[in-house]
Amino acid sequence: MRWQVHSEEPLYTDPWLDVRMADVELPDGTHLDHRLIRTAPGAGAVLVDEQGRVLLIWRHRFITDAWGWEIPFGRIDEGEEAIAAAAREVEEETGWRPGPLRPLLYTQPSNGISDSEHHVFRADSAQYIGPPADAWEAERIEWIPLTDVRRLIDKRDIVSSTSMNALLYLLTDL
Repeated sequence: MRWQVHSEEPLYTDPWLDVRMADVELPDGTHLDHRLIRTAPGAGAVLVDEQGRVLLIWRHRFITDAWGWEIPFGRIDEGEEAIAAAAREVEEETGWRPGPLRPLLYTQPSNGISDSEHHVFRADSAQYIGPPADAWEAERIEWIPLTDVRRLIDKRDIVSSTSMNALLYLLTDL
């Protein structure tokens, strides 16, 4: 059963966010005013070292007023390839340059309200090049044993859906 979209009207737009109201018709003919968020796609990466650890950042998210471990991740700039954005974001947020990246996972983390697309890559090596570009990106940057991921999820120390999806997917690939 496919919903039919008759129109979309912008409610708020800026360079980061486009909030809209859509006139949607359900299969039974009922019309809904459905709010939606359109955003630029994002990219990030899971870096794995030879000891089976993953590079994560510990950061505070003011929206939920919560701390958590996340993979480095950010917006894909206009005209930028997802893989290049992932490499740039890792380097900017962690100070580590990823080795060769390869696709790991594609996800739409909130497809009931947003068209956000997340491209996640994997690298099996990295080189430290210096401190992160912006100190405010993370409180800590650490190599965490992949075997600790389930425990961190259970403790709610990993709650970001994209980070969780990528790390659990990586665990299934071992």
